[in-house]
Amino acid sequence: MSARALLALAGALFVAGCATQSAGGPPDGLPVEPGPAGAEPAPAAEPGTPSPTPAGTPTRPAKPSPAPRPAPGAPASLVTPAMVPARFADLPGWDDDDPREAWPALQRTCGALRGRAEWATACAGAARIDASDKTAVRRYFSEHFTPWRIRNADAGTTGLATGYYEPMLTASRTRSARFGVPLYAPPDDLIGIDLGDSQPDLKDTLKGLRLRGRLSTLADGRKLLIPYWTRAELMTGAGAGALVGKAIVWVEDPIEAFFLQVQGSGRIRLTDGRAMRLGYADTNGHPYRSIGRWLVDHGQMKLEEASMQGIQAWARANPSKVDELLAQNPSYIFFRELPDDGDERIGPVGALAVPLTAERSIAVDPRSIPLGVPVWLSTTQPNSPVPLRRLVLAQDTGSAIKGGVRADVYFGSGAAAGELAGRMKQKAEMWALLPNEAARR
Repeated sequence: MSARALLALAGALFVAGCATQSAGGPPDGLPVEPGPAGAEPAPAAEPGTPSPTPAGTPTRPAKPSPAPRPAPGAPASLVTPAMVPARFADLPGWDDDDPREAWPALQRTCGALRGRAEWATACAGAARIDASDKTAVRRYFSEHFTPWRIRNADAGTTGLATGYYEPMLTASRTRSARFGVPLYAPPDDLIGIDLGDSQPDLKDTLKGLRLRGRLSTLADGRKLLIPYWTRAELMTGAGAGALVGKAIVWVEDPIEAFFLQVQGSGRIRLTDGRAMRLGYADTNGHPYRSIGRWLVDHGQMKLEEASMQGIQAWARANPSKVDELLAQNPSYIFFRELPDDGDERIGPVGALAVPLTAERSIAVDPRSIPLGVPVWLSTTQPNSPVPLRRLVLAQDTGSAIKGGVRADVYFGSGAAAGELAGRMKQKAEMWALLPNEAARR
């Protein structure tokens, strides 16, 4: 089904079914975007050695999805079309990694999935392992899991590994001369609908497509769903009124606030000494546009300079042009406040609805790799030829993470993690380790 047909369908659904909703403002063309974050995938990059792609492409939607419900009866197969059989002997560096470092992530997977028949044996076995014994942990994986090599749609086995992180910002509950950049909760007039749920006969065709907009009242009193306000309209234009009273906190730097939106979640240190987390809540539904690409296209920097760090340096040198730069990206992310116990080892909650583990959790395309499974990742260190081969857990997803051999490595919280994530764009190979009970076609 074409995007035009989807828009027509959505318009008909809302005009007919939303007469009791509150009204909004301008006319048609509601954006349609896959996944909760509303961001376009990054421009295609040739999988291989690091390439200087402009920074600021969102790699993951941070809104957690509920963990899959337990499946009664026989174990379900977790094998996908992207998988071909493999052996542990095929995994480069398998004997060199310390699998104990992935154990906390595995325990979180089992906490979410042990009720499913296909995970029952593997998770029961994990409860009997001495997690301090490296040999026992490695033997556990080889006895309870079966490797499957991941391939791309063209049957190639080489892909791309990027990185993401959780920003850490200082903020205030109140606006001041120092803290003048707001981070907002979703506005009251933002409406969203999952098209797959709205049309059961087209569920497969519309799966994953979500519309967002607002209602406008026509002259005859009918309601029309129209696109939500763009970033520029929310920042300084006609849509600014929708955000009155919605600021959760105020931060110092508009570029840091922007990259917090790109990452989808972050840690906040309040001026009164307390800590909190901000998690993804919603998006305005407009497509993401790379501000790094805009700077390159307008001669403001060279392609190889368009990293997160390069954009930050440009913004410091051109403070009067920052609003114009940010307005080039119409997408806008809204947050929700989450508790934070101050333990930086515990990451934000990913799509599996469990906290992420630094350098041991990855985002994947769940059509190729089911959420929760261990993955053997063979890549290289950020912007380096030094091998990075380790056991990780598929615990998150991302709107830019599409295809078979595609991983986004969670590097942790704070500036150091951000440095690593911003430079991670490496060639990769991947193997999924499926619980034995689920490793059949």
